[in-house]
Amino acid sequence: MNALRNKVQLIGNLGHDPEIVELESGVPLVRFSLATKEVYKNSEGEKVEETQWHPVVAWGKTAEIIQNYVTKGQEIALEGKLVHRSYETEAGEKRYISEVKCHEVLLLQSKRKEKQEA
Repeated sequence: MNALRNKVQLIGNLGHDPEIVELESGVPLVRFSLATKEVYKNSEGEKVEETQWHPVVAWGKTAEIIQNYVTKGQEIALEGKLVHRSYETEAGEKRYISEVKCHEVLLLQSKRKEKQEA
């Protein structure tokens, strides 16, 4: 049952090209936003589409795969965990952020196919 604790699985489309940074330790870090869409009918029977945006981070080999094979608009599946952290701005304000720490990614569209269609 421990495998079910703090596990996030999402399928969605990238909102922008992944942003890659190499940390001082030499480990790559990638950040991007993933959009997931939910479609349902409201009480009046009208179709409603709701989009949720999820901030995602990945390190190491997973970050390299995302950097090399994933682009804006591409559909991917990912697995990770939800993490919460805080930081202080230059003005001294404390900010809080929740994000998905991705440890596995599955490409649902090929990068080459998208570029040929464009």
